[in-house]
Amino acid sequence: MVYRFVILSDEVDDFRRDILIDSDATFYDLHEAILDSVGYKKDQMTSFFICDEDWMKEKEITLVEMDTSSEEDSYVMDTIRLNDLLDEERQKLLYVFELLTERAFFMELKEIITGKSQSKAQCVKSVGNPPAQTTNFEEFESKLEAPVTHLDEDFLDDDDILNLDEYDEEDFGNLSEGNPFEY
Repeated sequence: MVYRFVILSDEVDDFRRDILIDSDATFYDLHEAILDSVGYKKDQMTSFFICDEDWMKEKEITLVEMDTSSEEDSYVMDTIRLNDLLDEERQKLLYVFELLTERAFFMELKEIITGKSQSKAQCVKSVGNPPAQTTNFEEFESKLEAPVTHLDEDFLDDDDILNLDEYDEEDFGNLSEGNPFEY
């Protein structure tokens, strides 16, 4: 069987990739096909998540073995075949390509083509440019550090200023002893 995946981005409106891949291929093969189709470097940690109809994450398939002590099953891309976890059209997946910020592609198993096989994954439709592979944190931080310019001198009038003289020690508790949040 051959699976046809449609891949979209919530960051770029006109971005789309369609990938054909054999159902016996591994999630690692799909990972490689996605990276090749968008021109990303292969030096980042990534994960697939199989999702429910509302895009809620259910199962994670990681690039490398993660030492977890949880009771949940652990799936690694190079050991799990697509047909081990995917068997219905319209199944939804997330491909998280930047783990720190959880930036991801939205994927759907659009079609299952029976009676055929595919020796190598193939991008059969490529529309638009993908989003940047990684977040430029220097640019992001500079936006955070930009001065606030939309506030004027009337932002706080005299009635809004907190007058600490109006409160007595009982209102705050004794701050010199123990935890001030315990009563």
